[in-house]
Amino acid sequence: MRSFHQWLLAALLLGGWAAPAAPAPVPLEHLAALGGDYFPMRSAANGRRYHIYVRLPEGYGDAPKRTYPTVYLLDGDSTFPMLAPQHLFLTYDDKLPEAILVGIAFGSFAPPANSRGPDFGPEAAAFQRFLKDELIPEVERRVRSDPARRILVGQSRGGGFVLYSAFTDPGLFWGRIASNPSFPDYKPLLFAAAPAGRVDSRLIVASGTRDWPQLRADALAWFAAHQGRPTPWLLKRIDIDGGTHAADLPNAYRRAMNWLFNTPAD
Repeated sequence: MRSFHQWLLAALLLGGWAAPAAPAPVPLEHLAALGGDYFPMRSAANGRRYHIYVRLPEGYGDAPKRTYPTVYLLDGDSTFPMLAPQHLFLTYDDKLPEAILVGIAFGSFAPPANSRGPDFGPEAAAFQRFLKDELIPEVERRVRSDPARRILVGQSRGGGFVLYSAFTDPGLFWGRIASNPSFPDYKPLLFAAAPAGRVDSRLIVASGTRDWPQLRADALAWFAAHQGRPTPWLLKRIDIDGGTHAADLPNAYRRAMNWLFNTPAD
């Protein structure tokens, strides 16, 4: 009987009964518009793991002393593969400057790996510490990022975080783009007076005219609240005619980036 068990174990191990191997990673380096770098980060600020994708500009290796504007994309799981090629096309058609794009990805659309709810909501302060104290220094160590031209882009709850960042640390980013923002967790903060002082930064809120009715109403009310008030940033509202909640992010990005780079400072 013992020899039979030994034979059966050998048959299982040698006869293909082992658990299937994990699928090999899919390489991105063959997608030229997304090419650059990747690294994971475990945040000391909140203990969470993020996947960081970096798209480098065309000709990056040919200009070793040049620095570039750097765009930080929240919800990078979807926004990075969407907007990295979009930015390349904007350099072709709209003559915008090339930029480094950094996608901050969760690695999944499902909680708990996807922590956009807490990160862009009640735990926004910890997520901002991750950006300021951990991610930005690491990006600027790895690539030739211009610290004076950082841009933060967010959609929906991510757009709400963009507004939170503008109120709580105005000088951290030169440009901020909040697309169809949702901000239920810190609405009182965002409707209060903006921080005093003036920094060289710009804040754009893009709102689709066909966004979810409550979010559209909140965006319009937010602008009405801040009209005529002093703000530390140059403020711009962009209405996307016919724009819906998620599908028009590339249109919002295009119009906002053109305004950022073609509007002189006050």
